[in-house]
Amino acid sequence: MQLSKTLISWYLVNKRELPWRNTQNPYFIWLSEIILQQTQIKQGLPYYEAFVSQYPTVFHLAKAPEEAVLKLWQGLGYYSRARNLHATAKYIAFHLNGQFPENYKELLKLKGVGDYTASAIASFCFNEVAAVLDGNVFRVLARYYGIHTPINSTEGKKTFKALVSDLIDKKNPADFNQAIMEFGALQCTPNKPDCPTCPLASSCYAHRKNEINQLPVKTKARKPAIKFFNFLVYISDVNTTILEKREQKGIWQNLYQFPLIETPKAINKHELLNYIANAQDIQEVSLFNANPIVHKLSHQHLYTKFWIIKTNKLPQPTVPFADLEKYAVPIVIKNFMDAYNFEVEI
Repeated sequence: MQLSKTLISWYLVNKRELPWRNTQNPYFIWLSEIILQQTQIKQGLPYYEAFVSQYPTVFHLAKAPEEAVLKLWQGLGYYSRARNLHATAKYIAFHLNGQFPENYKELLKLKGVGDYTASAIASFCFNEVAAVLDGNVFRVLARYYGIHTPINSTEGKKTFKALVSDLIDKKNPADFNQAIMEFGALQCTPNKPDCPTCPLASSCYAHRKNEINQLPVKTKARKPAIKFFNFLVYISDVNTTILEKREQKGIWQNLYQFPLIETPKAINKHELLNYIANAQDIQEVSLFNANPIVHKLSHQHLYTKFWIIKTNKLPQPTVPFADLEKYAVPIVIKNFMDAYNFEVEI
């Protein structure tokens, strides 16, 4: 189809040089796709390079401790991706002898691999005609064809998947998939797309009807839950503190954090002491951040306070200040550690 040819021609001239575009090795393609889920390329690229350097093969990644993988992932968010990445690496290395499945159907069975990632790997590595569908593709197709079906609805996903599967270049699926995603990322951008230089402008529905800002359509998500987190940063007179492993399922699973008290609303110092066992052993309590740090996740907003608690008697096993950098922690805690600078206590 003409649209496919136009997109591929545009891509061959305008594509960015990215390391995972110079290989058909499924390990590198898979690694890049997992890292880039819900992540922009400029943010994900340093992580990709770090993982390739640290774990050059799926066997290296499989043999790594999970905590080391989480530490390398630190700051990228959505940590379930890292846990799934590690679990899948172990499965491929130890159960499939290091060989990735070579088709969409089998790739889809891997932990952490959905429709988009399976399509990307199948087409980029094995030239399978499997059309990708991500945010960029939704946007390009919705605008070009004037599709008002919400992209996050079941009907919308089916509609767009059928359309892109019909459009894909059967002889060159890899370049088509790369082209339509790159076109959405560079040309048909979410805000202020470059319509004056767009090769599709004359036949684009949204451009003709002046509906660029109305497409694609997306139904509103539920309002995020509001939670109040109070982290207890114990400081002993021998330069130790407390970290706990967050083992329950949910956000930050298997990452480390300071002891946490979650409250139904914001609390003050007096109220905090009512939550703390052995409060009589505390010498001094102070609030590090006068205003809560708002950490926004897709489904919840965390209003976070860090309470500095000085005591000469810590209630459980401790961590020396000098060892704090060894632990994988959520970015909100990493930012606090950098700001507090435990080194000043040493």
